[in-house]
Amino acid sequence: MTDGATKLADALRNIAIIAHVDHGKTTLVDRLLQQSGAVRANQALAERAMDSNDLERERGITILAKCTSVEWRGLRFNIVDTPGHADFGGEVERILSMVDGALLLVDASDGPMPQTKFVLMKALSLGLKPIVVVNKVDKPDARPDWVVDQIFDLFAALDADEEQLDFPVLYASAKEGWAAHALDDPRENMTPLFETVMEKVRAPVADPDGPFRMLATTLENDPYLGRILTGRIESGVVSMNQTVHTLARDGRELERARLTKLLAFRGLDRVPVERAEAGDIVCVAGLAKTTVADTICEQGVKDPIPARPISPPTMAMTVSVNDSPLAGREGDKLTGRMIGDRLARESEGNVAIRVTETTDKDAYEVAGRGELQLGVLLETMRREGFELTVGPPRVLFQKGEGGETLEPMEEVQIDVDEEFSGVVVEKLGLRKGELQEMKPSGGGKIRLVFAIPSRGLIGYQGEFLADTRGTGIISRLYTGAAPYKGPIPGRREGVLISAEQGRAVAYALWNLEERGPLFIGAGEDVYPGMILGEHNKGSDLEVNPLKGKQLTNIRAAGKDDAVRLTNPIRRTLEEALAYIEDDERVEVTPKSIRLRKAILDPHERKKERRRREQGAA
Repeated sequence: MTDGATKLADALRNIAIIAHVDHGKTTLVDRLLQQSGAVRANQALAERAMDSNDLERERGITILAKCTSVEWRGLRFNIVDTPGHADFGGEVERILSMVDGALLLVDASDGPMPQTKFVLMKALSLGLKPIVVVNKVDKPDARPDWVVDQIFDLFAALDADEEQLDFPVLYASAKEGWAAHALDDPRENMTPLFETVMEKVRAPVADPDGPFRMLATTLENDPYLGRILTGRIESGVVSMNQTVHTLARDGRELERARLTKLLAFRGLDRVPVERAEAGDIVCVAGLAKTTVADTICEQGVKDPIPARPISPPTMAMTVSVNDSPLAGREGDKLTGRMIGDRLARESEGNVAIRVTETTDKDAYEVAGRGELQLGVLLETMRREGFELTVGPPRVLFQKGEGGETLEPMEEVQIDVDEEFSGVVVEKLGLRKGELQEMKPSGGGKIRLVFAIPSRGLIGYQGEFLADTRGTGIISRLYTGAAPYKGPIPGRREGVLISAEQGRAVAYALWNLEERGPLFIGAGEDVYPGMILGEHNKGSDLEVNPLKGKQLTNIRAAGKDDAVRLTNPIRRTLEEALAYIEDDERVEVTPKSIRLRKAILDPHERKKERRRREQGAA
């Protein structure tokens, strides 16, 4: 058994693909699957096959870390596709503990971006020796030599050791399906990449003779198998129907159970196996209480496998039941208990999410890494049939050793046309951003690097795209906590608030257009306290959207004005969350996203405003 298990570990390579958003990770995995034979030549393979989640396909980003397996010349490569957005960094941190090597994928035009820095820092701290793949070298604006220099500087800045600094470099086009050791080498297939991984990535360090031990790294719920935990076997052998026990991080026994299913990765599929050995990445089912960072092991084992700490959440929002007059019309999951159970399941599988109950009835505080991560959670829940009321995102402050207030800070990297650099510097200056670097980045663009409080970036994405005519690229990276930077000005405009309940009338909305842009169209349901649009002036204004044209039996001398409404502004969920103020909420249902005041009754709203003014005085 020892020789067989040792041979199995020698024939394995566990690698992660780490990169910034849109640098080609998932496309590269597609090509490796095709050229290794894991996908038949006549088998239809969806583009970006690893992005299996609907939201991932719609947004073109990887949200959940996923594993696949390919076989090549007698070796089996377990490949993990990790998220490229900083908001999903919790997935990256967990998954890197399962692998022995990494492919660092960098765009041949963009070069290293903030998220590249984040995932590389985590990989180097684990002692991994990344293989650098400069992707998209066939682009007209590619500058691979400059990119390699920038990557070396980044390795040096992150205190890489001599072995890590001596990284191998491959040039590739994942879209075209080739990789090469040099730019003038033949561009045929992915063989040079397979050969480099086989040579440079070590076999898993595993003890085939020891007791079975495995650290749970990811958790998901399957409608047929129940809770499925994925991880790498650190030592020993595990068999189907084996009885195991699980240990928490502090050594407490959580449960004893029989493994009802044992799955291994083969291509894009997870297939049942009877046994698995040290070094392999597998999935197990049958455990009711075990979660991420717990150790699954033989019953005699007393010491858990150490789990790496995860960076804390930086942003939070309040999620509660939908208490608007239109509640229950579009969703079927409405109660606080249902919402609480769903959020608890999310926090169990996603260690970067933290959920706590609040003092308010049926309300929960959900904390995460950023607006995108929280927005994806809410979007997933609305698609599952939930109706929610969501408060504005806010950053989580900390206390320093001297009692001073600390707030989360981010490094923001912006690539923008020279003509728009002035407005970007001005806007981020108002949001307490400090310009740290300004240099040409090629193609007539300027690269700006800012240090800015996380709260200064809330709601800036839409404003940035408008200021740069959609041509700018913004990337952000959490860098730690720093002393509080002072107040940041919020939204200057007031809002138009409905004073009546019913269906909006076109004539009334037509008359309201001169007050400001509208968020709703004719015929839509409204209720008192619902936000209909933006008020051009800085104050809130209550209006009647149901008021029709006064009809008389006297014929008008002139032709009546035709009612032609301007298309309303439709905000996405993230845009709506960034737009609202402290006294406003977003009503989220499976079909609608509505803005409203937290207090719907106008008299109660006035009383609350007076109380706040008196408290401030």
